[in-house]
Amino acid sequence: MTDLSPPRKGASESEIVAFVAAVIARATLAEKVAMMSGKGFFELYREGGGVWGAHPYPAGSGVERFSVPPLYFTDGPRGVARGQSTCFPCTMARGASFDPDLEYRIGQVMGIEARAQGCNLSGAVCINLLRHPAWGRAQETYGEDSWHLGVMGAALGTGIQVHNVIATVKHFALNSMENARFRVNVRIDERVLHEIYLPHFKYVLDAGVASVMSAYNKVNGEYCGQNRYLLSDVLRAEWGFDGFVHSDWIRGVYQPYGAAAGLDIENPEPMVFGPKLLSAVEAGTIEPEVIDRACRRILLTQYRYAAAEDPLVDYPLSLVASPEHCALACEAAEKSAVLLENDGILPLTRDSVKKLAVLGRLADCKNTGDNGSSRVHAPYCITPLSGLQCYLGEDAILTAAEDDLDGARRAALAADAVVVVAGYTYEDEGEYIPADVVTQVPRASTPVRNAPLGGDRTLLELPYEQQQLIEVVAATGKPVIVVIVAGSAVLVESWRGKVAAILQTFYAGMEGGTALARLLFGDVSPSGKLPFTVACHADHYPFFDREADEIEYDYWHGYAKFDRDAIAPRYGFGHGLSYTKFTYRALRARRLGTDIEVSVAVHNVGERGAAEVAQFYVGFPPGALERPIKVLRGFSRVSLQPGQVRVVRVRISLDTLRWRDPARHSWRFEHGCYRIMAGGSSQQLIETSIVL
Repeated sequence: MTDLSPPRKGASESEIVAFVAAVIARATLAEKVAMMSGKGFFELYREGGGVWGAHPYPAGSGVERFSVPPLYFTDGPRGVARGQSTCFPCTMARGASFDPDLEYRIGQVMGIEARAQGCNLSGAVCINLLRHPAWGRAQETYGEDSWHLGVMGAALGTGIQVHNVIATVKHFALNSMENARFRVNVRIDERVLHEIYLPHFKYVLDAGVASVMSAYNKVNGEYCGQNRYLLSDVLRAEWGFDGFVHSDWIRGVYQPYGAAAGLDIENPEPMVFGPKLLSAVEAGTIEPEVIDRACRRILLTQYRYAAAEDPLVDYPLSLVASPEHCALACEAAEKSAVLLENDGILPLTRDSVKKLAVLGRLADCKNTGDNGSSRVHAPYCITPLSGLQCYLGEDAILTAAEDDLDGARRAALAADAVVVVAGYTYEDEGEYIPADVVTQVPRASTPVRNAPLGGDRTLLELPYEQQQLIEVVAATGKPVIVVIVAGSAVLVESWRGKVAAILQTFYAGMEGGTALARLLFGDVSPSGKLPFTVACHADHYPFFDREADEIEYDYWHGYAKFDRDAIAPRYGFGHGLSYTKFTYRALRARRLGTDIEVSVAVHNVGERGAAEVAQFYVGFPPGALERPIKVLRGFSRVSLQPGQVRVVRVRISLDTLRWRDPARHSWRFEHGCYRIMAGGSSQQLIETSIVL
């Protein structure tokens, strides 16, 4: 048997190219077509009792005759969806940290834990744009802004790839709703597609992320997994991407011509590729070069990582959920929490709070996010209640059942302060897996059938019983702190004026309860910023229909829509309070070649050390071309002690300010006077200008 497995660690590019060429030259057409599909998933899924991630899943490549191994897939993005891995806060929470360095370190942990558990392809990098907060899978992405999505996604993906695990960015493209994701046709024009919904994908791929997962939905009438415009015209011809594209799991492609359109791998089984694709090539409807080209992309990407030297000598299972990794999960939870409101009650002190009432059914719920493909089975989970009990001692904590309003009232009256943990679980929002998706070996007599779970939200407010609980304990006159657990925006209008503070922790991961106690009692100051806009009314968001067969995505969503419509949000994009106060001054902008260098002085004028996220926005020249009033084009997280000043600098590429000309199918720059803005949120900015 000829051994054409990946060459030795440290092999040169020319050696890798030669190995790949040898595989393609010697493999039969059937072997090459087989490389273009995952295999064995249904059997493995059944063996694992229907638990996603019970095994590494072969996800393309592999020629047994030449000792070419398959790719082995694991999902994310809360952590590695295998075994008992480290469970980080959900992606939306980490988006609130605005901390690419943190995300890069989290990516490295995911890469290490994937390798330790037999996987070399990670689906952790989800950067679909949050168009509406009802999207059930919002928790798996970073927020509503394209620039922010790109920076954070690139950090995670490149971090994963440090340890020679191929990162795949998903879902390409326009996957921003759940219930109808398998069928919905998204209508979109060229400007909106290229200016709003694609730039973050290009940013991540330009950073070096090596693989792409296509989306389930249609775009302008064609499924993404067989959409030539997306997969070939844009991804390959315009962007120059040379990695491979694989489909989403089951229903990711419907016709063998998806291969000619640019899909290299159908996952998880050859339901449409495989024999059907082989027959299409033999019948002459698909050129053999399509197959060779796909195999070349797959193997070159795979071998480059397999032949690269590893940063670690070994990747033992003992690294999974190690103390260092769990500590990083706690750091992420601390940096992700967003303090929405505070009348001065926070931070609490041990001297003033001898008894603390901790209420709400979610207070003692191991609630790390949805139960779809991103689920991580961590070795433990610190709930809000257990975190506060550990911090204060069990005798200091009073509890009552959520539906026992009299008991909640008594607990509140006996306490010095009240914490109500409210929000959602996987039953309210998450990846939608319909009941008719049957995961089974074809013709097997004992299929595993999924019950429906997750999906798009049906409400944007807290559930009624939680609002009742807040009303009852607020009526006692005791200070009430509401902790919101949710994947995106929650409307707060009906009760916000009755409470002392509101803290959004999202789904905070395995160490969320530890972080919550430290945040509430001031061991660390909240420093997260909202990666989305919270409205005063649901009608202020774009139209959303979770059962739509067809929907149009226009230019306007998020803070750009609120700005255009002159609607004041309840909490703007980038909003987040601290236990100290920051001021901004001395904003300067100058052109340096093809960039704008922007600097601003950030001053901690409060009495506590804390971190601030300095945000930089650009406003376009006035004219006939309709564009957002401002767009985020830079951010930097900076830690400052009381009285400390730091000058923060960012560079903004002029290319990121261009507009897409649909008449020419190319990019154009608009000359004129640009507004440059900086501040601690999209609603509190100082401004200067520059002529370009």
